[in-house]
Amino acid sequence: MKIAKVELYQVDLPYSGGVYLLSGGREYTSFDASIVRIVTDDGIDGWGESTPFGSSYIAAHALGTRAGIAEIAPHLLGRDPRQVDRINDTMDQALVGHNHAKTALDIACWDVFGKSVNLPVCELLGGSTGIRMPTISSIYAGDPEHMRARVADHRARGYMGHSVKVGALDSEGGPALDAERIAASLADRQPGEYFIVDANGGLIPETALRMLRMLPAGLDFVLEAPCATWRETFSLRQRCDVPIIIDELAQQDCDISQIVAQDLADGIGLKISKAGGLTHGRRHRDICVAAGLTVSVQDTVGSTIAFAGIAHLGATVPQRYLRCILDCRDMVTLETADFDAPITDGGVLTPMSPGLGITVKRDALSDPVATWR
Repeated sequence: MKIAKVELYQVDLPYSGGVYLLSGGREYTSFDASIVRIVTDDGIDGWGESTPFGSSYIAAHALGTRAGIAEIAPHLLGRDPRQVDRINDTMDQALVGHNHAKTALDIACWDVFGKSVNLPVCELLGGSTGIRMPTISSIYAGDPEHMRARVADHRARGYMGHSVKVGALDSEGGPALDAERIAASLADRQPGEYFIVDANGGLIPETALRMLRMLPAGLDFVLEAPCATWRETFSLRQRCDVPIIIDELAQQDCDISQIVAQDLADGIGLKISKAGGLTHGRRHRDICVAAGLTVSVQDTVGSTIAFAGIAHLGATVPQRYLRCILDCRDMVTLETADFDAPITDGGVLTPMSPGLGITVKRDALSDPVATWR
């Protein structure tokens, strides 16, 4: 089996909530998705997606993603897509870094692999636990009571996890406003719920400590990506009694090893496109489980195609270590595929169809913007 053709699609994914507010005054109304279709010489096709969260989140952006895919795709022609580690070697030889560009291609290869052996991707990644995975909402930073209402809305829809965004500038209300946001979002906390307070790197140790000291006692949450640099994170780690989760800084395999070696955190937010796809995501999972770190399987953002990758990797994380998965389908209004994984009884089960188990809605994609054959 060889890769005979690679197609690249560009799709705009409008944000379902109108305007998404992130720390540091960042705002997003739509997300620019790059979707890849790989076709083999015997007619099997596979799909993958990479959707950066704008150009001001981490060092990745949509135009760069597509430029990277264009750099890599010709080198994959004639390769066996089922040899996922060798595919990644080829991509690394063709282009250094640029994990977002490699993600869509990697996931499409896993989709082909699963279809070729009539198995779901989760079985190839180690096997599904068969346990429903709790989903996590994404509660953008805003008025505290509005955030409380959005948590309640997601709770009513079956979400057991909530990612509460903070990181107000001093001119916006600073640590005091963030403390109010946290207290309001957790005010109605139910048994079994998991709360992440996520600054997306928008705090420095001083503002993080001020925020934490203004909170009521006894609130149960973890602090995700408080600072933008390793040094700041290490400084805060030494003086903070709240569990810390690393997200934006956890990109390469060596980053996960550094977290373990220096005891920088208690868990990671494993974003698949940040890691470079399911092949590296699988490695991150294994390092974390071996070291006793918890994992939330997510992506930067994305449509149903991206969510399928999240669900398949999440299904392989032992229950003790898996905190939640991100249902990014909820974040956008455009449906790019059918995927039979509803939120039921507090969580999601991955369908056991071959590959990713998706049926792509071709009419949502228009024509490819580039093709290599």
